[in-house]
Amino acid sequence: MKKLFGTDGIRGIANKEPITAEAIFHIGRAGTYLFKDEVDPKILIGRDTRISGDMLESALIAGICSMGVNVLRAGIIPTPVVAYLTRAYHANCGIVISASHNPFDHN
Repeated sequence: MKKLFGTDGIRGIANKEPITAEAIFHIGRAGTYLFKDEVDPKILIGRDTRISGDMLESALIAGICSMGVNVLRAGIIPTPVVAYLTRAYHANCGIVISASHNPFDHN
């Protein structure tokens, strides 16, 4: 099995393996396993301005919600704000959809 997570998370060209809507949906589902014993778990999601962000965010949210975990959608915000809001809203974790300084077609 190919390694998905590197030091900066999952990286690649949007809409090509491993950054497809289907793959991100399954990653969202798998990630909820960490919170299976929590009462009313919630995950906060923020993203950057890349065009692929809508697709990836929707797929991730669908995967998370399909497992009964709530999502707090923060929209387009800087990465440090995700960390702040995760604590402020008592979310179980925060996720950032961003490719930082990488080319526009990456995520």
